[in-house]
Amino acid sequence: MVQTFGLSDRSSNLSVISKLMQRLVAHRLLSYLTVNNLLPRFQSAYRLHHSVETAIVKVLADILLAIDRGDVAGLALLDLSAAFDTVDHYVLLQRLLISYGIDGMVWTWFCSYLSDRFQYV
Repeated sequence: MVQTFGLSDRSSNLSVISKLMQRLVAHRLLSYLTVNNLLPRFQSAYRLHHSVETAIVKVLADILLAIDRGDVAGLALLDLSAAFDTVDHYVLLQRLLISYGIDGMVWTWFCSYLSDRFQYV
């Protein structure tokens, strides 16, 4: 199964070819990050066997353990559903290069894809 990184909802104005390209790139990027063990340990999104349910179980277990120890436990919930829309493309490209080792033609493709893109509402 190909993961879409949530792009299917936001890419409704793209051509079929563009949507297919996004899915292919997302699938290949996820494979690269997984094989090279570059995803954060507790990241749940876009990972096999890491669902919302497993994330909730982990958080609940941490809260219950804290309470059992007599600690104070708090939980802050944030809606980050549109967070990608605010990501600085330069920062993202630098992170891909420096933190994840994505360089060469692949990095150049990401640069091209993210350059001169505008969103209209």
